Amino acid sequence: MDDLDARLLVTMRAHPRIGLTELARRLGVARGTVQARLDKLIAKKVIADFGPTVDPARAGHPILAFVWLQIAQGRLAEAVETLRAVPQILEVHGTSGQHDLLCRVVAKSTDHLQEIIADILTSPAVQRTDTTITLSTQIPFRIEPLLLHP
Repeated sequence: MDDLDARLLVTMRAHPRIGLTELARRLGVARGTVQARLDKLIAKKVIADFGPTVDPARAGHPILAFVWLQIAQGRLAEAVETLRAVPQILEVHGTSGQHDLLCRVVAKSTDHLQEIIADILTSPAVQRTDTTITLSTQIPFRIEPLLLHP
């Protein structure tokens, strides 16, 4: 990835509905160059999707929590299948250290979050949870600094 690719991605993130012609104009390159670069970035899976970013809080799930899980030895796949069935679990990451998985979970209320955690704990594959509720987001997901200053 070079400087043009980085500027292309940063511009697309800043203006998600921008057309190829306008993108080319802003970057000072030909439309064909933009198309070729986009095709390359898509083929390499640098660009993961073109879908809208949805704010779970504004979609009715204002509680955001991170839930650490300890999994019974040898039962990771079973635990992941249990988690996959819970729509409020947005992401699950395998981790090193004291816990095995980290889940990003949203809920309608703290009572709802408690229900979600209770449902997770019904799986014999999950031994223990440790939950942290976020109070605010100080730095939202961002990729631009990494692209511009690798």
